Amino acid sequence: MLNSSRDWKLWFAAPAVLFWMQSAQASEKPPTLEVKASVSETLQFLASPKVKSEVKDATQNFDQVNSVATLETTQAAPGMEQVTSVSQFSDVRPTDWAFQALQSLVERYGCIAGYPAPEGISSAARTYRGNRALTRFEFAAGLNACLDRINELIAAATADLVKKEDLATLQKLQEQFAAELATIRGRVDALEARTTTLERQQFSTTTKLFGNAYFNITNASAGGDVLFEGVPGSPADARFAGARTAAGTPIASVAPDPQTTLSFLTWLTLSTSFTGRDNLVTQLAAGNGISPYNQYASAGFYNASGVPFTDQTGGTVNGRSDIVIRDLFYSFPLNDAIKVTVGPRINWYRHFDGNRFLNIFAAGASFDTSNSTQSNTIDRGSGAVVEIQLSRQFRLALGYLGENTEFLPSQFGFNTSSNPRFGLFGGTNTASAELTFSPSDNFNLRLQYNYSRIQAYGGQVGGAIGEPIPYGYLDAGTPGSSVLLPGGGITDGGLRYAYANMFGVNFDWLVTPGFGLFGRYSFANTRLNPVNGRVDTQSFQVGAAFPDLGKKGAQATIAFVMPMDITRGRRFFASGAGDGGTQYELEASYFFPISDKIAIVPTFYAIFNPNNFDSNPTVYVGNIRTQFSF
Repeated sequence: MLNSSRDWKLWFAAPAVLFWMQSAQASEKPPTLEVKASVSETLQFLASPKVKSEVKDATQNFDQVNSVATLETTQAAPGMEQVTSVSQFSDVRPTDWAFQALQSLVERYGCIAGYPAPEGISSAARTYRGNRALTRFEFAAGLNACLDRINELIAAATADLVKKEDLATLQKLQEQFAAELATIRGRVDALEARTTTLERQQFSTTTKLFGNAYFNITNASAGGDVLFEGVPGSPADARFAGARTAAGTPIASVAPDPQTTLSFLTWLTLSTSFTGRDNLVTQLAAGNGISPYNQYASAGFYNASGVPFTDQTGGTVNGRSDIVIRDLFYSFPLNDAIKVTVGPRINWYRHFDGNRFLNIFAAGASFDTSNSTQSNTIDRGSGAVVEIQLSRQFRLALGYLGENTEFLPSQFGFNTSSNPRFGLFGGTNTASAELTFSPSDNFNLRLQYNYSRIQAYGGQVGGAIGEPIPYGYLDAGTPGSSVLLPGGGITDGGLRYAYANMFGVNFDWLVTPGFGLFGRYSFANTRLNPVNGRVDTQSFQVGAAFPDLGKKGAQATIAFVMPMDITRGRRFFASGAGDGGTQYELEASYFFPISDKIAIVPTFYAIFNPNNFDSNPTVYVGNIRTQFSF
C-alpha cells in the first residue's frame, strides 16, 4: 500500500486529479459534504473514451510505458500537504471543467494533496496545478492508491460511503490497467529479492571497507659525492643515531648511490557506524618501500626530503611488508557543533595541519610538503581530539596524544603510551591547538600551537619523534657525548628528554577555479634536559596549484620548501647540522585521474644543499606513483 513515507507524487485524470495517499488517514472518517457529482459519475467520466483521448492528445508518448524505477524514485514536491476542502486550492475555480470531480475526491475521499501556495499568498492556501500532464504509469499508481483507500474505508466500517457502481467502475479500470499494475508488482518483488540477497551476502550491516593501494617507481641521483652524518657504513634504514669523534665533531661519510626501486604500500580501512553519526575506524597497513633518497640522508632524516609520502614501509622493519594497525579510533558528535575522537591510535594529521592542495590522495606531496616539517612530534598516538565548529567561519581543534606510532618498535622503548614504564603522560606526548578561519569556501587560514615532551633514547632526542627540531639528532653537546666507539657502538648522548614549543601558520587560497596558492611557516624552540640547552629552528613552504588542469579532478602542483633552518643551538646536533648550510627543496607533481578509482602521479624533486651541507651536490628524485582506490 502506498503511504507518505514513499513520497509519491501522483497525478490522476490529467489534469483533473492529483493523488497523494497517507496511510495514517485510514482511521479518520472523511467529511460527508453534499456535492453535485457522485464518485460513480466521476469515475465513469474518467474512464470515458473522451477523457482518455484528450489526455492522449495533451500528453506526448501517451502509449509508451515509462520505467517503473523512474516512477518509484520520483520525489514529492517539498511542502505538499493534505487538503480537506477544494476551496483550499487557490488556482481552482467552480467554472473549471473538472471542479466537481476534484471536489468529490477532496471532500469525500480525502486523497488529494496540494502544492505550497506561491510567495505572498496565505500559507494555509494550496495550489493544484491542474494543467500538468499524466503518464499511464502515474495513472496506474493513482488507481492503485484509490483502491487502497476504498479498502481502508471498508475496514473502518464506512463501506456505505462507497457505492456498488463505484466499485464496478474501479474494477473495470483495474482490469484495463492490469498490465501496468503487474509490471509495478513485478519490479517491487524483484527489488525485494535483490535487497534480501544483498543483506544476506554483505560484509557487515555496520561496517564498510575502503582500500588504497600504491605502486611506486622511484629513482634518486646526484652529480657527485653526497655527505651524510651518522655511523659510518650504516644502511639507509638503520641510521638511528648521530655519532661524534672524540673531539666532539659530528662524523660525516660519503653515501653510496641508490638504485631504482619498485615498491608498494596498501591501506585497508574498516569504517563502522553504530548510530549513523559515529565512526569506529580501524586501518591496516602494509608496505615494503625504502625510498632511494634515504640512501643519501643523514641520521634523523629518514623519510623526509625527496621521499614521496606513499613510498614507505608500514611496519617497524623497513622493507618488510608486515601488516600493522595504523589507525584505531572512535569519533562521535556531542552535538551539531562538537565532535570528539578518542582511541589508542589516533592519526594526528586527520585533525590538524591540513591543506586542500597538498592532500596525499590527490597530489604528489612528499613527507616534507604533505604537512609542516615541524609538526608534529607524534604521528599516531593515544588520547583524544575535540573539534568545535565555533561558527561558520571559525573551527577550533584541541588534542592530547601520547606516542603510539605503528612503525616505531616497542622493544626499543617506543609506543610509550602503552608502556607502563612511561604511560600516557610520562613518555613522548603532545598537546595541540589549531584555530581555522574560513571567511569563504575559497580561503582557509590556520593558526597552530604544539607543546611536546620528547623522550630521549640512548641519550639523544630526534628522528621520527624529533619534531619540531625537525630532523637530525640532538645530544647534550658536552665532551664524551655520542662518541663513536671502536666496535661501532656510541656512548650515551647525555639527554633524558626535551620540551618543545612550536607555532605555525598555514593557508590555502583558491584564487580562481583553476589556480590556487598555499603556504606554511613554523618556528620552534626546544629545551634540552638536563643541560638546559636550547635549540631554535624554523621552516617554510610556498607553492601554487592548478586544479582540473587537463582533466576534471587532475591537479598540477609546484612547491618550494625550506624544511629546517637552525637559528640557535647548532652545537647540540650530533647529526643534521651539516657544515652550516641550509637545505632547500623544489617539488613538482601532476595528479592525473584515469578514472575515479585509478590515478597516475608523476613527481619530480630537486634537493639543494642536502643534509645542510653547502658542499653537497644537488640530488634529483623522480617518482611515478600509480594508485588504486576501492
